[in-house]
Amino acid sequence: MRAGLLTIVALGFRSTTVYMAASPNIEVMLARAVVVLAVLTVGVVAAWSDDVPAVPSASANTIPLAVLGDSNSHSYQDRTAFPAGTRERGGALRSRTFQWTEVLARLRGDEIDIGPWVLWGQPGWVALARELIGLPASRAPQKEDYLYNFANSGAACKNLMGERFGQRFRQAPRLVALMNREAERWRRGVVVISIGANDWNAWLDLQSHDPWAPELRRTIDYCTQQISAAISLIHASHPSTRILLVGLRTGADDPDNFDKYRSSFAMANIKKALAGANAELRKLALADPQRIAFLDVEAWFVQRWGERGPNGEPTYKTVTIASDLRVTNTAGDKPNNAVLKDGHAGVAANAMRAQSLVLRLREDFGLTLTPISNEEVARFLAP
Repeated sequence: MRAGLLTIVALGFRSTTVYMAASPNIEVMLARAVVVLAVLTVGVVAAWSDDVPAVPSASANTIPLAVLGDSNSHSYQDRTAFPAGTRERGGALRSRTFQWTEVLARLRGDEIDIGPWVLWGQPGWVALARELIGLPASRAPQKEDYLYNFANSGAACKNLMGERFGQRFRQAPRLVALMNREAERWRRGVVVISIGANDWNAWLDLQSHDPWAPELRRTIDYCTQQISAAISLIHASHPSTRILLVGLRTGADDPDNFDKYRSSFAMANIKKALAGANAELRKLALADPQRIAFLDVEAWFVQRWGERGPNGEPTYKTVTIASDLRVTNTAGDKPNNAVLKDGHAGVAANAMRAQSLVLRLREDFGLTLTPISNEEVARFLAP
């Protein structure tokens, strides 16, 4: 299809060039060239299908769940973003390396509905162009994932609503458009918003020196504004839908950064900066506790693996999942590593995150979900 569209565009350029050579009036020539190219562009954009995949009817007891976020929530089994042979998302072990939504679908797919697994979406420029000419746009970019998962790798806070040149991959308006097709389903639904890591951790060095730097304040203020706008947009059409807002976690605990921030001064500053940022996000949940909950993933990490020592040295704990599976805060694609070689959470960490997320949905929203036991996690991670 794309090859055919490129051929159409090429023929349009050719015919425009021929006309320009024959025209004695440069202004008319340029005006008509613009018209020809505009018509071609509209034709290409309009021809790109926006067919929404069929959605099976859901049980009245199943909880619909959607996701807005970045690479931490983009499914690892997406063969479009991570084709065969890639070293990312588990490398040679990718077929058994899962992200937290993939774990939920496998362990609680009868209770939580993230939508069918589909190849769906449009390139960002196509989605944006369709919106500009009044046509509906689907998820962008195109990916192989659960229908209601709009998270994509590389996303930042600007991609929630489409601010600051983030329009191509804006997530919240396009998710809401999909939710509007099934308004009744989302009366009992949950949207998880987990974004901001790419904005916040870009300033990690600055955090270690000055936790009150104006750049940090502007960053968290902007992310808070965009998250608040996304929540308002969701609740404007779906007032009963709950929001689980996931906090930020410091990049200082990533194995790639172990050789940095080796002082009590640096780590104290990083902790102060992060606490201030998460406090701003937490306020959004406190303002509407019946519909919004806050998941503190920094506290979640510290509870399991601990933190650096008094002088910034790595002194992390080991999490024992089974007698033959102990997970350390190290990088590697095998399940005993909390982090993959590409820097994303490993399958064990994601299984534990899914386990904790179910508990939060039960505790904060009173949802009748079955807790994921430690024994289930161990069986899921077994070779």
